[in-house]
Amino acid sequence: MALSRVCWSRAALWGSAVSRGPFVTRRLQLGRPGLAWGAPRSSKFHLSPKAEVKSLISYVVNKTKVINGKYHRFLGRHFPRFYVLYTIFMKGLQMLWADAKKARRIKANMWKHNIKFHQLSYREMEHLRQFRRDVTKCLFLGIISIPPFANYLVFLLMYLFPRQLLIQHFWTPKQQIDFLDIYHALRKQSHPEIISYLEKVIPLISDEGLRWHLKELCTKVQHGTHPATHDILALKECFSNHPLGMSHLQASQMKALSRTMLLTPYLPSPLLRYRLKTHTTVIHQLDRALAKLGIGQLTAQEVKSACYLRGLNSTHIAEERCRTWLGEWLQISCSLKEAELSLLLHNVVLLSTNYLGTRR
Repeated sequence: MALSRVCWSRAALWGSAVSRGPFVTRRLQLGRPGLAWGAPRSSKFHLSPKAEVKSLISYVVNKTKVINGKYHRFLGRHFPRFYVLYTIFMKGLQMLWADAKKARRIKANMWKHNIKFHQLSYREMEHLRQFRRDVTKCLFLGIISIPPFANYLVFLLMYLFPRQLLIQHFWTPKQQIDFLDIYHALRKQSHPEIISYLEKVIPLISDEGLRWHLKELCTKVQHGTHPATHDILALKECFSNHPLGMSHLQASQMKALSRTMLLTPYLPSPLLRYRLKTHTTVIHQLDRALAKLGIGQLTAQEVKSACYLRGLNSTHIAEERCRTWLGEWLQISCSLKEAELSLLLHNVVLLSTNYLGTRR
C-alpha cells in the first residue's frame, strides 16, 4: 500500500508539471541549459595558437629593441670611444651578412640557369670578386680563433691590427682613407722595379720597332709623363711573346707585380704566375662587363673603387678625373686578347704612375 501511494504521488507530480503548459516547459529548459542549448560559452576572447605565438614573438622583439636602445644610450654616455667601435662592428656584421645573402642569391641564379662568371653583369661580378676576398680574410680569423680561449686574443689582435685583419666593413671612415693610402704606398714602391725590368728586357725583343716603342714608353714614365693609350696599345705584340708574355715572366718581376696587385709575393713561382693570370683575367672580364654597362651608370663610389682596383689611388682624385682615367683603362683593356693580358698587368703601373692628381 505504501509503495502504491509513492508511485501515485510521483505520477501526479509529473502530470501536474506537464499540464502547466509550454511556459513551464520553457522555464525548465532555461533552468537546465545544458540539455537544450549546449555548454555555455565564455565571454573572454581566446587567440588561436599561431596568433598567440606571433603575439609573443612581437612582444619579445619590442622588449629587445627597448633594452638594446637603453644599452646603446648607456654606452654612448659612459664609454663613447668603445661605443664608436661597437657601432662600427655591429654595422660591419650586418653589411657582411647582407653581402653573404646577395652572393648566395647570385650563385643560386648561376646554378639554376647554368651561367658562367664572365656572363654575369658587372655589379654581380664585382660583388662576387670582393666577397671572395673578404671571406678569405675572415677565414684567417676563424682559424686562429679555433683553440680554446683564443677568441679573446683574436679581439685584441683585431683592435691592434685592423688593417691587416679586418675588411673594409669594419673600418672607420678615417681608417678607410688612411689604410687605402698605406696600401697604395706599398704597391707604388714596386713601380720603379717594374719599369727597370722593362728596360732590361728591351735588348731581348727581336722587333726593332717594338724595342723603340718600349724604350720611349719607359722614358716617358720615368720623366713623369702620362702615356697616351695608343703608346701602350702599340706594344700589344711585345707583351704576348718572349720575354714579356705571361708565361715568360721571371720570378722577380712576378713578385713585384704581385705587390702592385696587392697579392702576396711569398709563393713559389708557379703559384705566383697562376694567381697573376687568374687575377688579371678576372679584371679583364670585369672590364668587358663594365664597357657593356657604361661608366656613366656607375655611382661615384663604384668609380673610385674600380679605379683603385686597377692601380690608381682614387681616394684623393675628383670623380670626373677618375671617370676619365677609367675610360682610358677600358679603351686599352677591351682591345686586348687573352694572350696579351701581360700588358694589362703592366698597365697597372704604366697608366697610373703619373696620372694628374695622384699623390706623390
